[in-house]
Amino acid sequence: GARRRGAEICEDTRVTGIEVREGRVHRVITDKGGIETNLVVNAGGMFAPEIGRMAGVNVPLIPFAHEYLITRPAGLPLDMPTMRDPSLLVYYRPESGGLIMGGYEREPAPWGLDGVPSDFNGRLLEPDWDRFEPLMTNAVVRTPSLKDAEVVRLVNGPEAFTPDGEFILGPSEVRGFWVAAGFCAHGLAGAGGMGRLVAEWIIDGQPGLDAWEMDSRRFGRAYTSREYTLERTREVYSTYYDVKYPGHERTAGRPLRVSPIYSRLTDMGAAFGEKSGWERVNWFEPNGTHGDQALRPHGWAGRLWSPAIGVEHKACRETAAIFDFTSFAKIEVRGRGAAEYLESLADNRVARAVGALTYTQMLNEGGGIECDFTVTRLDDRRFRVITGTAFGMHDLSWIRDHAPGDGSVEVEDVTSAYACVGLWGPAARSILQRLTPADIGTDAFPFMTAREIAIGSVPCLALRVTYVGELGWELYCPSEFGLRLWDAVWEAGHELGLVAGGYKAVDSLRLEKGYRVWGADITSETDPYQAGLGFCVKLDKGEFIGRAALLKKRDSPLGTKLACLVFDDPRSVALGSEPVRIDGEVVGRVTSGGYGYTVAKSIAYAYVPATCAVDTPVEVDIFGTWVIGRVAKEPLYDPTGARVRA
Repeated sequence: GARRRGAEICEDTRVTGIEVREGRVHRVITDKGGIETNLVVNAGGMFAPEIGRMAGVNVPLIPFAHEYLITRPAGLPLDMPTMRDPSLLVYYRPESGGLIMGGYEREPAPWGLDGVPSDFNGRLLEPDWDRFEPLMTNAVVRTPSLKDAEVVRLVNGPEAFTPDGEFILGPSEVRGFWVAAGFCAHGLAGAGGMGRLVAEWIIDGQPGLDAWEMDSRRFGRAYTSREYTLERTREVYSTYYDVKYPGHERTAGRPLRVSPIYSRLTDMGAAFGEKSGWERVNWFEPNGTHGDQALRPHGWAGRLWSPAIGVEHKACRETAAIFDFTSFAKIEVRGRGAAEYLESLADNRVARAVGALTYTQMLNEGGGIECDFTVTRLDDRRFRVITGTAFGMHDLSWIRDHAPGDGSVEVEDVTSAYACVGLWGPAARSILQRLTPADIGTDAFPFMTAREIAIGSVPCLALRVTYVGELGWELYCPSEFGLRLWDAVWEAGHELGLVAGGYKAVDSLRLEKGYRVWGADITSETDPYQAGLGFCVKLDKGEFIGRAALLKKRDSPLGTKLACLVFDDPRSVALGSEPVRIDGEVVGRVTSGGYGYTVAKSIAYAYVPATCAVDTPVEVDIFGTWVIGRVAKEPLYDPTGARVRA
């Protein structure tokens, strides 16, 4: 097919280098000469890391020796299905009247850690019967006939796996250098579809479907470490057939990235989760003693849960709660062209007065949401972007990829330079005022503004913004002050009912306010109008990426819209991807969900037909049961926004 379309395939040709000029691919160097090109797709399989290094791009994958045996034909039907037994870690499929049997052992063998040998082409590894024996023992339990079957051969070959078990697809930090590798033993099955997706991505500027979970930009700098990459990837291989419940927390390579407050959080009884290598508090165990066990959700949603979540949620609504948000990704954009440049990317007006804070999206050419974050103007030539922990590399790449090459704009990841403490709740101002002589009243320090103030002895950039729907601030300070800042706020607020909170409470709080999560509620396939974010779009501010598409969408009726759903049974909690049914027809899937402790309802968000009105009956399949609910008017909590502007 490729040859018929004019492609030239060069066999027996070794790539020896990739020339990069000014951050862009320029030439591929081979043992038979150079090829000038501005586009390279690294589909090198287990050779992908080596090829990536030629261009200065890290491709985090590890080959593992994977074995399977082949039995002599014994008249088995050729149309037998492929079978897996995850509990015994083995799989089977028919092969010419016999069987192929393999599996994923608990003690896998990484291979080629120092590089794949240059002559390893079309070759296999030596059989390792000792390593295969536990799998063979398991297989005989399920298929006793294997015990007497004649084995023709044991095949042992390297397969490349990634640190999270997902493919690695998409652009890299080097312009024109793309990756399509790390297929985790699904290379043949996925090749056609993934090849088409990457081709669409290159040609159209975006993939034909939401590919965030496979996006090459999801990996941070931690994965330049072979040790860390190996630990994470070994866990993926050795637990390949394990059933992971929703919210499952991985353990390999932890702890790695910790905030300066980590030791204090540990002393306070934090239950940690992990996100992009960061240790982040899910909840504080001691708070659970004051919680209500009767609110535990049914089924899988109740596995990664604690009554502490409700305690921390209610404290934020009724008194105040303090959070460690140091893991938030922080990106600085500066230079003489920074203001004009950001205006060309953002759908909202961000080049406003110094100290202004703007919630905005950045869009692709089709109007889909590529980034969702806040932008704070620090001075005439300097802006700070605050985005989600897991989206830092993606958003950094998006901003850098569009930057002018004339030196007028600099883009820098400053995540590790600053700690962040979040303080929200009705008592937040009273607590903070104890620590600063600055006037932080609503007139002097209005909502969606930023100021440099001292909190105790700590210099801070205070952002009056919220992701929980209450009065409060994100307080940023140089990392070395982080512990002192936490302790100062904690001491000042303890007698006023201040409670330490974690990210599970934040998720419950933001659901009640209808705040969106990129990668779930909003993606590169959804536009601001569908997502209920049309208030951010300023079509009259001048050109920006995606504006032409939004002009067309503005004048066209919506097909679907993001809607808030509430369920009759408050303990039936949707977590994401559950089918949504209206009038007996499946119309969409849940994007995110959880329990709202203030409104005392199970809440979910989903894209439904735009014609669906408030109170439209819905059903959602939650763990095999169709749970009755309805479309609700959003936000469920503080619809006028009075509390955040108090």
